[in-house]
This record gives sequence, structure tokens and C-alpha cells, in this order.
Amino acid sequence: MVYLFLANGFEEIEALCPLDILRRGGVKVTTVGVGAEEIVGSHGIHVLADMRDVFYRDPSPEMVILPGGMPGASNLDASPVVEQAIRAARSSDGYLAAICAAPFVLGKRGLLQGKEAICYPGFEKDLKGATISKKKVVRDGKIITAAGMGVALEFGLELLSALKGEAVAADVKAKILV
Repeated sequence: MVYLFLANGFEEIEALCPLDILRRGGVKVTTVGVGAEEIVGSHGIHVLADMRDVFYRDPSPEMVILPGGMPGASNLDASPVVEQAIRAARSSDGYLAAICAAPFVLGKRGLLQGKEAICYPGFEKDLKGATISKKKVVRDGKIITAAGMGVALEFGLELLSALKGEAVAADVKAKILV
């Protein structure tokens, strides 16, 4: 199962665009509201999550996705359930994906050590041990990071490629006229 965590203050496009791309590609994605079922994005858009964080129990998620935005990324960082999901994905060889400010959540935990990664400008200092990429979207093993809202579509397609293969991602890309 793939989980996309939403916390108050998340960047709407960084969450909803990849969610849409993944679902178009046939990936079952569950959105998880941190602290509530209804989460408010950084631009005042209200989103009803599929489940509240208190119901998250997956010991082996295929992928955990963390959108950026502030204070959304900080709220994700402070969540014990997000911490549990990150640990579960790591221990079960699942993917960890983060965009914009959210890669700092992975960096702070030492998960980017020796990896190529990218984030929103200004958060590089928090990507401890990472080689900061010039690319806008980076997949290094089971870690996928992206620079920000302007590359949310690319990020979504990279997530889809990781989960379903390049052919499925190329098909969705063609159908949405990218």
C-alpha cells in the first residue's frame, strides 16, 4: 500500500498532483490526515483524508509520500505516526518520497546519508550527508526527492515509474499531454 501523509499547512499541488498521477496509473494510494481527517493546506484548501493517522498500522508500506509546504513539513516531522511509517518503509524496503521542504524530514533522520537528493532552496543544510543534486527530481535507490511545487507533475510521474514501471508512467504522461 502507498500512503500520502497530509498535515495542516501542506502544499496542495505537491500532494494532490502526485496523488492524481498515481491513481491514474492504477496505484492504490491512501491519504492519511495527521491529527485530523480534514486537513487544511497552506493556501486554505480543505482536503478530507481517506483515514486519520490514528488508524495507520501498515508494517510494510510500499511507499510513504511526504508533501512539502510550511508548516506542513514541520507538522509531518513532529508526527510519531509519520515516524512510524518512515521506519516501517525502511525496514520493509519500501520507497520514501518527499518534495519541497519535506526532504528535511528524511535528512534529519540520517536517511539521505550518501544519497543524491534535492529540496526547496534553503533546506539543503537539513539534508545531512546528502549530495545536493542540480536535478529537479531525483531517485536514488528507494529515496525519491523533488525541489518543489513547479515539479509536482514530474515528481508524480517518477513515483509512478518507481512503482509501476517506465511504460505505465510514459502512458499516463502521454494521456495527460505532457
